[in-house]
Amino acid sequence: MNYSDLEQSEENMLEQLSRMAETSGKIQPDLYRKYEVKRGLRDLDGKGVLVGLTEIGEVHSYILDEGEIVPVPGRLIYRGMDIKDIVHGFMVDKRYGFEETAYLLLFGNLPDQTAQKEFKQLLSLYQRLPEDFARDMILKAPSKDIMNTLARSVLALYSFDDNPDDTSMKNVLKQCLRLIACFPSLAVYGFQAFSHYHGNQSLYLHSPRADLSIAENVLSMLRPDSNYTQLEATLLDLALVLHAEHGGGNNSSFVTHVVTSTGTDTYSAMAAAIGALKGPRHGGANIKVVEMFNDIKDNLLDWNDDQEIERYLTRILSKDAFDRSGLIYGIGHAVYSISDPRAVILKDYAGQLAHEKGLEDEFTLYAKIESLAPRVIAEHNTMYKAVSANVDFYSGFVYKMLNIPVEMFTPIFAISRIVGWSAHRMEEIANAGKIIRPAYKSVAPRRKYTNMNERS
Repeated sequence: MNYSDLEQSEENMLEQLSRMAETSGKIQPDLYRKYEVKRGLRDLDGKGVLVGLTEIGEVHSYILDEGEIVPVPGRLIYRGMDIKDIVHGFMVDKRYGFEETAYLLLFGNLPDQTAQKEFKQLLSLYQRLPEDFARDMILKAPSKDIMNTLARSVLALYSFDDNPDDTSMKNVLKQCLRLIACFPSLAVYGFQAFSHYHGNQSLYLHSPRADLSIAENVLSMLRPDSNYTQLEATLLDLALVLHAEHGGGNNSSFVTHVVTSTGTDTYSAMAAAIGALKGPRHGGANIKVVEMFNDIKDNLLDWNDDQEIERYLTRILSKDAFDRSGLIYGIGHAVYSISDPRAVILKDYAGQLAHEKGLEDEFTLYAKIESLAPRVIAEHNTMYKAVSANVDFYSGFVYKMLNIPVEMFTPIFAISRIVGWSAHRMEEIANAGKIIRPAYKSVAPRRKYTNMNERS
């Protein structure tokens, strides 16, 4: 068979092989119960399977009362401090909080004024990319997915590091700080390349400024005129703070621990974490929320009619509307039930930005659906677990009001979460643990080998 014939039969071959792969990969669901395997590493009651210890972040969503799990309003704790208190502290002082939150997560304590100034100066020193990096690594191979660009760029930075495989704490810290500082440029330049080469838009490459916060730099580099309002920068900074860490059990942070435990380099570990966050079940949920709301707005005659809203939400749950997945995106969370503290905080400030942008009606619709969706879900689902809005419910709306392109939603998440990943990488190194290697049980029946001429 010649090459041309192979090309013609490719689709048929792939179709047949994919069916074989799917069949061979299927495991009977009852076997998970038989061997007490926690799919997704979570129990049916939502408790996570304990796989490690951390001092970095804590997610608190229930209490045990005489052995019974009792849901409580959610709390997110960074290094022992409640996120509500951290946010209140920098908001009252009218300063940006992401940099000091990064300091807290990395080093265990909040910085004083001197430490804060020195830390920001160090980040400013590290924020510029190597010479010609943007041209050679980003612009010459523009991707249609910015997370792909981000992962490739991180791996490429390995080649510009004189000592990339040194896993001493000092060197890893330096590498992590460089990545935290330059992630905004990598992500924004990746988007500008995408917008220019795949969207036929003008190409803008603004350099980061040492006098701006990370949130301000993102907006400044992203916008053609580099202009933004104080409230816009404050909201983006707040979103970065709320997404910086979520306990060691979230998928991408766990990946960071797993890959770091092998002894590999920082760039490989962070690229793996980016790959995990890229998945729509992890970092892309707020995109689905925005798409769902666009669909809802197009199909509602009256945004203030609760009954009409409930009927349409029921259609979504019944797989009769939107993407027919049966999911109301942004409602419900693997850990939180009564409330997600990040959503509670972000909602208040999102309302302020909606007022500034003249989008009060849309914000009201979000609030109505946040209120109505749990009741609709309870009526639709006999195995009801209390649900509430999660952070993705409002973060996409905030990014939309900030005129951040949807392609940048997950990269913004990465710009924030690189801080948590860095803290978890250093924690894994500091504790010099064993390689993380969970057990898998084979349930395949034993078979005898058959010779080629005996196979059917």
